[in-house]
Amino acid sequence: MSGALTLGCVLMASGFGSRFGSNKLLAEVRGVPLVRRALELYRGLPFARRVIVSQYDEILILGERMGYEPILNREAAQGISASVRLGTTALSAMDGLLFGVCDQPWLRPETVLGLLEIFRAHPEDICSLSCQGTRGSPALFPAAFFPELSALTGDTGGGQVIRRYPDRLRLVEVLDPRELSDIDRPEDLRG
Repeated sequence: MSGALTLGCVLMASGFGSRFGSNKLLAEVRGVPLVRRALELYRGLPFARRVIVSQYDEILILGERMGYEPILNREAAQGISASVRLGTTALSAMDGLLFGVCDQPWLRPETVLGLLEIFRAHPEDICSLSCQGTRGSPALFPAAFFPELSALTGDTGGGQVIRRYPDRLRLVEVLDPRELSDIDRPEDLRG
């Protein structure tokens, strides 16, 4: 049964990059824009469907070219909840949804594949990458949580749902803490 699970991928790319000073997802790490790195990472993994949610046409066009279903986020000013709601609604027929961000340039496909394997073994639990016991992104949610994800408001994401169900959370430790590092400021791009 668990082998037959259909998993969807929601890449959230709607942020304003206020701390960065511009649209950080177009900033390059070793010559490759952050958003392209994320699209390539998740494109190679076994998802039944993939969407990218963004307020930026350039990102939606790139995502579509790379095999993602583009979802325009007209409510980006509401915060991360808008991306979560849009992605959940678009992929509501899936058995589980992974929510990923596009500003983790050192995240490895093998690490995300390990997360998917743990979820397939425990499809009733929320599974999230972690570092030294601290939860990070991405996280995978079973369909039972889709109604709560669809009801989120404000600048809150899946973490709000996770905090309600600590007994349903399964952490998957990364080998290298740097994998969960995200880019918030231009100086974070070094490396």
